[in-house]
Amino acid sequence: VKFPMFAKSTVVGAQANPLFAELARTTGSAPRWNFHKYLIARDGTVVDNYSSLTSPDSRSVVRAIEQQLARPVPGSQP
Repeated sequence: VKFPMFAKSTVVGAQANPLFAELARTTGSAPRWNFHKYLIARDGTVVDNYSSLTSPDSRSVVRAIEQQLARPVPGSQP
C-alpha cells in the first residue's frame, strides 16, 4: 500500500476506541462489521450512520453528503 497504515483499533465493546464508543452511544448503532459508515457534519454532530451493507456510493449516502456539503461552514461569512 502507498498510504499510512495505523494499528488496528477496537470499535465495539469495553475496549472500543473512544471515537467509536461515542459514535455508537450517540447513534445507538455500533459497527457490526467492516465498513460501517458514520456521516459527521462540519460542526462535529453526527448526521447519520449506515451499515456495512450500504454502498459508499449509494444514493442515500451520496444525497446526505451533498446536503452536508451544501450547508455553510460554521463560523464562515455568507
